[in-house]
Amino acid sequence: ITGVVQRVEQKNVFIELGKTEAILTPSEQMPGEEYEHGDRLKAYITEVKKTTKGPQILVSRTHPGLLKRLFELEVPELQEGIVELKGIAREAGARSKIAVYSKDENVDPVGSCVGPKGMRVQNIVVELNGEKIDIIKWDPDPSKFVASSLSPAKVVAVEVWEEEKIARVIVPDYQLSLAIGKEGQNARLAAKLTGWKIDIKSESQMRDIYPEEYERYEGYEEYEEYSEEDEE
Repeated sequence: ITGVVQRVEQKNVFIELGKTEAILTPSEQMPGEEYEHGDRLKAYITEVKKTTKGPQILVSRTHPGLLKRLFELEVPELQEGIVELKGIAREAGARSKIAVYSKDENVDPVGSCVGPKGMRVQNIVVELNGEKIDIIKWDPDPSKFVASSLSPAKVVAVEVWEEEKIARVIVPDYQLSLAIGKEGQNARLAAKLTGWKIDIKSESQMRDIYPEEYERYEGYEEYEEYSEEDEE
């Protein structure tokens, strides 16, 4: 939904939606955002409560559903069902990862979501006050999906244990900190997006800890994904 900020009371933001009003509580506000009278903003309806004064609409700026709806509004291929959004992992205000899949082999799902000159994704980034968004190509092969999910880091090899849903990922030494991310954020979001526990090791760590296993790893292809770091 799109509404206009009417007032802020005790950190609760009241948003006008036509003839009704929605409440954005502090726990559903994005870190660092400030709201002023007259601001137009988009939010996601999380609950409608019945009260003696009529329905009370609760909305969120941090819910993953908001990110999903913003992409659906920006990307015609999502609206038409050609591209499917397979998963979202979000740490609101900081970084998100989405996994997308195309039912048409002639349509690039990542490119569709990025848009010409990056405009589609940039419009969403602006709406979310600079939240970084990584767009990952979903793959039914868990090793490829896990590798892509660690974007913007490049991956050398992935070994998976299907039953335990554990993946060991090997990255070049110089990519280790990028793969893990600031305070572990990149690895944490990748694990949430894929549903796999991800153990990240650098090539030198593998050589030191598992020398025999390291020898059998072969280089993996580069995986398709989009990250804003690619443009920086």
